[in-house]
Amino acid sequence: MNQKGPRGYFGFGVEGISKPMNMGSLIRSAHAFGASFVFTVGAAHKVRAAKSDTSKTPQHVPYYEWDRAGDMILPRGCHLVGVELTEEAVDLPSFRHPLNAAYIMGPERGSLSEEMTAKCDFVVKIPTKFCLNVQIAGAVIMYDRLRSMGNYAPRALMPGGPVDGAREHTHGGPIMRRGGIKMPMKRPYEEEEDAD
Repeated sequence: MNQKGPRGYFGFGVEGISKPMNMGSLIRSAHAFGASFVFTVGAAHKVRAAKSDTSKTPQHVPYYEWDRAGDMILPRGCHLVGVELTEEAVDLPSFRHPLNAAYIMGPERGSLSEEMTAKCDFVVKIPTKFCLNVQIAGAVIMYDRLRSMGNYAPRALMPGGPVDGAREHTHGGPIMRRGGIKMPMKRPYEEEEDAD
């Protein structure tokens, strides 16, 4: 079976968001891209209804509301990835997405708080001349995750679709962990059949 969606999971949220339309559109996009959960941190009270979410995301995936960064509880092994337009942030096209991640964006007219930035394992930026609308930026991040981690056919060299389909998944040999280093196990010696 050809699995197009990536392995692992991701959640998506925003800190300090104040516009209900942006929040509704953001969580609707997260639902469409296959997010496992969505969340807000310090959202304005009027945002919590998220009426512009026509897919009714909270009926389909968990929706968390935290008052501040210190209240957040993410699953074990889930990396927090901040999205912020700063000099130090990693350019999105060069970023390898964690298998399990929660992405957090700042508010419409501001940045991630210092407390939230300190909590992030990684901070990425979309290499644009200026900030994008929070919902548009969120959709770009989610598309990049899906594109880079999904099992899609490689892009064609010429304009148009790919000539070949996606590669079939192949299982590698077992891997043993020694001292934190992954090492392929040596396969038992296979005797060649004697030719008569």
